[in-house]
Amino acid sequence: MQKKWWKESVVYQIYPRSFKDSSGDGIGDLQGIIAKLDYLAELGIDVVWLSPIYRSPNHDNGYDISDYYEIMSEFGTMRDWEELRDGLHKRGIRLVMDLVVNHTSDEHPWFIESRSAVNSPYRDYYIWRPGKNGREPNNWLSEFGGSAWEYDQTTDEYYLHIFSKKQPDLNWEDISLRHEIHRMMQWWLDRGVDGFRMDVINMISKVPELPDAPPTDNSRYQWGGAFFINGPRIQYFLREMHKKVLSKYDVMTVGETRGVDPEKANLYVDAGRHELDMVFQFELLELDYGPGGKWDVIPWKLTDFKQIITQWQRELQERGWNTLFLNNHDQPRAVSRFGSDTVYRTQSAKLLATLLFTLQGTPFIFQGEEIGMTNVRFPDISHYRDVETLNMYRQALNQGMQPGEILQSIYLRGRDNARTPMQWDDSPQAGFTSGIPWIDVNRNYTSINVKQAQQDPGSILNYYRNLIRLRQSHETLVYGSFRLLVPEDERVFAYLRSLEREKVLVILNFSEQEARFDLPEKLDLAAAELLISNYPVDTPGKARSVHLRPYESRVYRLKS
Repeated sequence: MQKKWWKESVVYQIYPRSFKDSSGDGIGDLQGIIAKLDYLAELGIDVVWLSPIYRSPNHDNGYDISDYYEIMSEFGTMRDWEELRDGLHKRGIRLVMDLVVNHTSDEHPWFIESRSAVNSPYRDYYIWRPGKNGREPNNWLSEFGGSAWEYDQTTDEYYLHIFSKKQPDLNWEDISLRHEIHRMMQWWLDRGVDGFRMDVINMISKVPELPDAPPTDNSRYQWGGAFFINGPRIQYFLREMHKKVLSKYDVMTVGETRGVDPEKANLYVDAGRHELDMVFQFELLELDYGPGGKWDVIPWKLTDFKQIITQWQRELQERGWNTLFLNNHDQPRAVSRFGSDTVYRTQSAKLLATLLFTLQGTPFIFQGEEIGMTNVRFPDISHYRDVETLNMYRQALNQGMQPGEILQSIYLRGRDNARTPMQWDDSPQAGFTSGIPWIDVNRNYTSINVKQAQQDPGSILNYYRNLIRLRQSHETLVYGSFRLLVPEDERVFAYLRSLEREKVLVILNFSEQEARFDLPEKLDLAAAELLISNYPVDTPGKARSVHLRPYESRVYRLKS
């Protein structure tokens, strides 16, 4: 297997609006991140992925970009960004930026020109179509609800927006548009960016005919998803991007790619194809989606959880590389979703971290995950800020649902769960700001915060530090092969990592009950070295089984 720096790295995602406010306006900013660089260095991470900081009207928290070459004024200036870049590089930390090129803001100069006239030189930068029988060009639905088309009176045509109507989709079939994107990427790379996380990158290719979706299509990606996810020219566009831009730099690329299985993922990440280094796939995070999609929450089973992870570990092992993540800015908090955020919050947060750092792939930490931040339960909809959540709430009310019933889904699935301010200490507003935060702080900040965690040797934060050091000192945890043990067990997730003569055994009890793990015949813990655990552990001796407490995790290096 070819070794790469990004395979051996640990990535930390910063959502700037919610990380740290230096000015008192209630909005996180670049100087706030700069003030916490030593914290990041002490954690031990290798890469910071910065969610969008470009100029934006902020309809979708920065994912609606109006100028790719400028910094959003709420976050600071280009000089602040350069100070952040230099501060990270000085500490040996690389910087990865968000690349949002499926769509722009409707306030981007390209779109303003595009909508001005049908013969505008920018017209084909976006996807315009006349109406059909007095209605939209087709029946595709927006990811944020309603039609994916918006009528524009100026030219009597509709433009496509897979997300908000404030986020018109770019037309990647237009070569001039692609040249503009390549030029912009090179501009940032020449300024010291170490790579890109590419937002919904597998949506940039649409089926040219833009056909109606069958009315029986119950896809979780809404009607039309089959025609704009993994489209017919996606591989060509990515290979062209690699050839013209990425091949000239030693950088890391990771694409957000919903709707891929391991077979499709290998098309994107096979090193010989020169497309992407890694992809974010969401099969694991859709484990508890019901027939109605993300807001339709169903119970999940550990056997299914293990099966998904195992499939991705095995099928990418020789050809590509995995990303390892359990939450991000769009997902609920991991400990609330896959662990216990009450009685066993500390133990289950450590268990999930153990999983994250002992599989093959590059681990991604989302800010606050390292202190066990949890989902938030605001009392009513007025406290929420996410456009997707607010749209869903209005639609559900119109369908006759009661506010309390809708809030229960939001508590479990709303994107604002990840976006409440970082909890730095137990002072007012969790030390995030001296003003009024743009979104309320989770009320549990007085007991869950960085200051408290730094003072507790047994904290989740210190466990993360130890895990990062462990991974950095054991190549087996990076490059070793993966073998699942006890696949049918509904409490225990156990697996073996092997590289040359070294074997590492990982044992995880994913339940609030005690559990027992019986060792396979050829494994022996008598002379094993305990590398890390989230409970005190006695020497196992010659026992052929391991007794596990609720949410207990252990990692052993076995005698060769």
